[in-house]
Formats: sequence, C-alpha cells, structure tokens
Amino acid sequence: MGKTHGVNGEITFQFDDDIFDTTDGEYLILEIDGILVPFFMEEYRFKSDEVALVKFEDINTQGRAAELTGCDVFYPRISADASEGGELSYAQLVGFILVDAKTEKAVGVIDYIDDQTDNIMFELEDGMLIPASEELIADVDVEKRTISMNLPEGLLDL
Repeated sequence: MGKTHGVNGEITFQFDDDIFDTTDGEYLILEIDGILVPFFMEEYRFKSDEVALVKFEDINTQGRAAELTGCDVFYPRISADASEGGELSYAQLVGFILVDAKTEKAVGVIDYIDDQTDNIMFELEDGMLIPASEELIADVDVEKRTISMNLPEGLLDL
C-alpha cells in the first residue's frame, strides 16, 4: 500500500498487474506482521493507469489508514480466477507448467513474471527466463495448469 490520501481513510494503491481492473473482487489481502489479513473495499477509484485510491470498510481516519501503508498487497486468487472475459492475466500463470509445443516436454514451472519492462519474461523455478510474448504462446490449459509455447530454436540450450 502507498500513502494515505485525505483524512477519511483513503489509501493510494499502486498496482503493476491488470488483474485489479479486470476483475470484480470485494477485498484485498494485506500482509501485516507476517499475517495475511483480508480488508473489504468500500470503494475505489482510479487515479491513473497504475494508481487507485482505495477506501476500506471500517478504516475512517487518516491515522488508521497510515497503519496500513507499506504493507504488501495480494489479490485473492479466487477473484483472479474468475476474471471477466475468460482472459488470464500474466500473474495468474504463476505455478503453470511451461511446455515446449514442438517436443511436448515440460520445460519448468513458472515461478515469477518479470513485467518491469516492455519485454515481459516468465522466470522458471530454476531461474531460466523465457520471453512471455503472445506470439510464442500456442495454448493455455487452465484445468491442467499448462502453457504451451513455440520456443525459439536454441533458447533451451543457453
């Protein structure tokens, strides 16, 4: 969570994934002293493409909102899995098995999505980086939790 906004308990929330604005979740999960705690949203509004102002239920003062700043924020997986239009966000692919479409062999499990630049990368559990280009994705099987990709020749030899 970012900083407080105003005196009525609003908090700025900077997000780096499209899941926040493509689903209709009722709450966010904040990590407070190592414990995951759900906070139900009373309302939110977008301030920019990457920043929203969030008002949580029962957080009505600037002081109470200040207690929540600096916490890591998580979006409930159940809300993410039910995103509108059936489209998955990149964040939802964490934990999927990446399969080489040519050989049909598992390459590894997606451990992290590096979306800090325009060139989004899947980071596998072994540290290997795979370009997450939509042109390379052949199929996504949500039930099997696999993503089949047409990997460039020689990429797995690096």
